[in-house]
Amino acid sequence: MVARAKLECSERPSMPDLSNARVGVIGGSGLYAIPGLDQAEELSLDTPFGRPSDVLRLGTLQDMETVFLARHGRHHQLLPREVPYQANIWAMRQLNVRWLISVSAVGSLQEHLRPRDMVVPDQFIDRTQQRPQSFFGDGCVAHVSLADPFCPRLSELLAEAAASAMPAGHHLHRGGTYLCMEGPAFSTRAESLLYRSWGCSVIGMTNHTEARLAREAELAYASLSMVTDFDCWHNDHDAVSVEMVVGNLKANAVATEPILNRLMLSLNEQRPSSAAHTALADALITAPEHVPPKTRERLNLFTRSYWGSFPQD
Repeated sequence: MVARAKLECSERPSMPDLSNARVGVIGGSGLYAIPGLDQAEELSLDTPFGRPSDVLRLGTLQDMETVFLARHGRHHQLLPREVPYQANIWAMRQLNVRWLISVSAVGSLQEHLRPRDMVVPDQFIDRTQQRPQSFFGDGCVAHVSLADPFCPRLSELLAEAAASAMPAGHHLHRGGTYLCMEGPAFSTRAESLLYRSWGCSVIGMTNHTEARLAREAELAYASLSMVTDFDCWHNDHDAVSVEMVVGNLKANAVATEPILNRLMLSLNEQRPSSAAHTALADALITAPEHVPPKTRERLNLFTRSYWGSFPQD
């Protein structure tokens, strides 16, 4: 176990002011824009971790300032492991996003989770191998809690919005475990059966990496996981194919518009606080005076409420 040093520089900070905070939406396969995003402007940002997947679109949705980003690029040119996750999350925080919604395509690992159903998961199992999963390192150590990787309150509001706007004949499922695999190939049949035996609900290739980084960046994170197929475990259905996935992706993408509209109304009214918004309060281990200047400057966006701005204003 790592010894958890207490911060010497300040008391535990209060919850940040969320009155002007924005909502971020990261669109996965099939969702490359948000219909109805008013007065949208495209922002091309540089970050200490490189360029994001694409330009970020800032506008309003139901009077809520919203930032949209296509996870794989607007032309879907990035493999799951090629997505610049650190740059994407850093850019969202730079734009004062404090609630982050992932809209993602997933395969179902359970009979009752059928194609074109939607899931708001509450847990992860990570099977990725080639992803940068932290902003920290290079002389600065932090250990955030990830026991509950999705924000419960944000997930609840997302589930409420989805349940009230589901297409006829399809269902919203609250809770479940998202198995994050490396990709880009789909699972072997043996892998799919193994994940089912673990009790996993859905399988995807991106969300766990985002959730870890979002927690370090103190963003509340929730996922609308949209089922496109039964993976390859289901003997009564064809093995997953690109054609099958694309057809269901298009239907799912259309269904997101009323869900996001309802969610933005709720968020604008409630602006809920989250434990994620102060996730670094008990996580920063290295004392700031021992952090190399370049690292301190790179992390300033996340740490300034604890250590003060760097360089000093």
